[in-house]
Amino acid sequence: MEKKSFKLGLLPKILIAIVVGILIGQFLPVWFCRIIVTASGIFSTFLKFIIPLMIVAYVTMGIADLKSGAGKLLLITVALAYTSTLIFGSASYLVASSLFPHFMSEGAMEQIAATAGVSLDSYLSITIPPLLDTLSAVVLAFVLGLCLSMLRGKTISNTLYECMKDFSGIIDKVLHAVIIPLLPLYICGTFVDMTKSGKTFAILSVLWKVFLVVILMHLICICIQFVVAGAISHKNPVQLIRNQIPGYATAIGTQSSAATIPVNLQCAAKDGVSEQIRNFVVPLCANIHMAGSMITITACATAVCLMNRLPISLGVVIPFIMTLGIAMVASPGAPGGSIMTALPFLYMIFGAEAGDPNGPICAIMVALYITQDSFGTACNVSGDNAIGVIVESIYQKFITGARPAKAGRA
Repeated sequence: MEKKSFKLGLLPKILIAIVVGILIGQFLPVWFCRIIVTASGIFSTFLKFIIPLMIVAYVTMGIADLKSGAGKLLLITVALAYTSTLIFGSASYLVASSLFPHFMSEGAMEQIAATAGVSLDSYLSITIPPLLDTLSAVVLAFVLGLCLSMLRGKTISNTLYECMKDFSGIIDKVLHAVIIPLLPLYICGTFVDMTKSGKTFAILSVLWKVFLVVILMHLICICIQFVVAGAISHKNPVQLIRNQIPGYATAIGTQSSAATIPVNLQCAAKDGVSEQIRNFVVPLCANIHMAGSMITITACATAVCLMNRLPISLGVVIPFIMTLGIAMVASPGAPGGSIMTALPFLYMIFGAEAGDPNGPICAIMVALYITQDSFGTACNVSGDNAIGVIVESIYQKFITGARPAKAGRA
């Protein structure tokens, strides 16, 4: 009888990478840490180049493979993602404004400001300009996918469809042969940088209660989303949440919804989401569904306002959330992308003077957000699969008339 070879799964690799990154950043010299950060940075550059191509390949084929109702499913998916972002962003403000005043420290600003803009430098940087930015890739994928779905076999031949299918196969090979195996290195470098530069411990030591509230809101958000998805699809929400653990852990390490797409597609498969639906919904929602990021940004903005005695109300927050829910479509792909996208709009909450993107208050806002970004991203990608389960159920029940597949075990 042959012995089965032991193979370490992706989740243990990610957890090991996080622990190793913290230990390296805490105990090893700067020169060694910079080597890890350099390697991680080179991989990150390559990842940013691949992400738009991955969006074009997966979203195009996901839409093109829909036999019917492509336009309807696109509208439904976008509506679900935007509604989720608005609801949980507004709820974040209500919770933060109620709890934060009880444990905010007036001296927190000075202690946090010391970590703003601090980061390890790489020994080497390589510039690989992406062929498209993420927003252009999403729009191109929409156009190609919808046109192929409606016109293929009618007014156009299958040539372009077959080309896109082959292109999708190439991108799939790159993801599974390069991206996924090197994700732990990327994650390790992220935590080395955060630990060595003092971001994590400096901010957590001051506002750890704020962080706990935000993370708890993320977890509650995930539970609500999967309970709703389970109720609509008649699937066990506990099993759906279990299936999501690898995607959640990957997002914590990468701090990027787009970089987590390959793992999240595997989670969606375990949820019983068909290939054509998951290849359409997961990459799309990685770019438009920002519930976790919105929870973090809204809570951090509320905390900063309370520390600086700036006026803030639900009437001010809701227009900000509605605007940012659209603007953040261009943010996935890089750690901290959401807060960088939000900077030009922070004046809507902080005012024209305090909301200067180059000012100290916005710098502190960035520092606050970056330390929690991984958890917000993990909430984002988890919600993506909850939306995927809902869309699959709608597609099977009302468009094809088939019965949805059951969720598998993690």
